[in-house]
Amino acid sequence: MKKWAVVLSILASTSCFSSSVAAEEPGWSGRVIVFGQERAQVQATPIVHRAYRPMHFYGNTVRRRYYRGPTLSQPVATVQAETAAAQ
Repeated sequence: MKKWAVVLSILASTSCFSSSVAAEEPGWSGRVIVFGQERAQVQATPIVHRAYRPMHFYGNTVRRRYYRGPTLSQPVATVQAETAAAQ
């Protein structure tokens, strides 16, 4: 249990040091479920331009990756960096 707490703490702290946002991110909407005209408007908007909403994990994750990039380095990037440093 303590190991998970440490891992989550490290991940949370590294997310604070991410690079600046290249484009203006959408804001947060307080409504979890929308109805009627608002629902039609949300569905007509591309997923990366929709507002963040509580408990909408997939959409929020897609928007974060679009605006901020991947949070963890890819293995290929690590190998390329090590190869460049060795030369």
